[in-house]
Amino acid sequence: MSTSKQDALAALSIAEAAAKLRSGEVTSRQLTEACLARIAVYDPMLDAFITVMKDKALAQADQLDAEQKAGKLRGPLHGVPIALKDNIDTASTRTTAASALWEDRVPPADAPVATRLKQAGAVIIGKTNLHEFAMGAGEASFWGAARNPWALNLNTGGSSSGSGAAVAADLCYGALGTDTAGSIRHPAAYCSLVGLKPTFGLVPIRGIAPLTLCLDHCGPMTRTVEDNAIMLNALVGYDRGDITSVEHKREDYVAALKQPVSGFRLGAPLGFKEGTHPEILRVCEIAIAVLARITAGIKDVSLPSTGDLSIGALGYSGETWAWHEETFRDSPGKYQLASRRRLEGAAKDEPKAPDYIRTKWKLDLLRRTIDDSFTDFDLVVMPTMRKMQPVLNDMFKRIREPKPGDPSALSNCSVFNATGLPAISIPCGFSSDGLPIGLMIAGPRFSEGKILALAQAYERETRWYRQKPKLTPDTLVPALTV
Repeated sequence: MSTSKQDALAALSIAEAAAKLRSGEVTSRQLTEACLARIAVYDPMLDAFITVMKDKALAQADQLDAEQKAGKLRGPLHGVPIALKDNIDTASTRTTAASALWEDRVPPADAPVATRLKQAGAVIIGKTNLHEFAMGAGEASFWGAARNPWALNLNTGGSSSGSGAAVAADLCYGALGTDTAGSIRHPAAYCSLVGLKPTFGLVPIRGIAPLTLCLDHCGPMTRTVEDNAIMLNALVGYDRGDITSVEHKREDYVAALKQPVSGFRLGAPLGFKEGTHPEILRVCEIAIAVLARITAGIKDVSLPSTGDLSIGALGYSGETWAWHEETFRDSPGKYQLASRRRLEGAAKDEPKAPDYIRTKWKLDLLRRTIDDSFTDFDLVVMPTMRKMQPVLNDMFKRIREPKPGDPSALSNCSVFNATGLPAISIPCGFSSDGLPIGLMIAGPRFSEGKILALAQAYERETRWYRQKPKLTPDTLVPALTV
């Protein structure tokens, strides 16, 4: 198959690839080979993958092609190559969390989300890069920082940096990310993707290296909203072995896309404009005007303040320290400098049990009552990020020469990790320099169906997802001062 035909195959959406597979126009092996061909050319530029599972992916694809010939189709993910963030366990394939500490670690079993994707027929094509142990914005990885396909000197957003780069550059059809303070939605906004953080506990996180367990989520990153719904259908479900998992009646999120949005009442939370880059405000205000036109309208609203309950809260560092204490005391030098500083701080200021317990009590009460805020509006909309994509070399300099700052000031995301509410970032346009900008839609617990329906309605009005990064085999790769 010619390179141009392979590139065209790799650029399909999950839904389009599934349709071609069902009709017999293409095979899973052809889809997998198309992605592998692009990985061979572009991953050396992007550092999107830590491990490419070429042989296993092709064997999976052949098995799924044989099943199709025998009349068995598992669903819309059957035979479609998907990538997993490399903090998600995969049996017999190393899972490193982008750390030298786990350079050769091979888990004995798949994480439930990996199992569910395989059962749905997805071909697992590889493990994507990330900020070490998901502790930041993507700049600190033992394997080198992932680069943004829209501009190779820029950050992809993190910590699911490799997943964002891989999907945006057509190296796979979708990927899993994890999100503790925005780590799915950051790269989605910075790479012009759809990234969903589901309701806390809806998608199991067992078998995923935790950052802050009570804030951690796992969710899909895709090029279209329909693709996101397809992946979400495969991921949800109660996991008795996961202490964060919640029971919820199964929904069909693809079917939910068909609901009309004209009656949806939208809210714009007060304060989201503060500290937001003018380009982001300009683009998002245009997007919000489109949403106001296709719904019942939008008004200013207030959501309860999460105050001291977001990622930097007193007590949460204890969850991170509890996971890393033993290995950090034994092998501090195997951590990246940024992670080492964070863990040294956690060790020095290790919170007392009463502090952590009081924080958790507040968090539990907030999550129990947050839906009461959605009285005369159904969903809220706002910019995903407050700042444009930073230059990677500037981020490296900040690691070497740290200055005080609040990472949460970069985005509007962490509030929805504290509340546990579902939130999605969707492409809503570009800056004057051609850089992607994302819009976030959020709603009450388990309102994923409504969120996805509104996101797709906006997507159909604007079709930003059709724009691709201008990446070629001859693209100049700027040097990084790691």
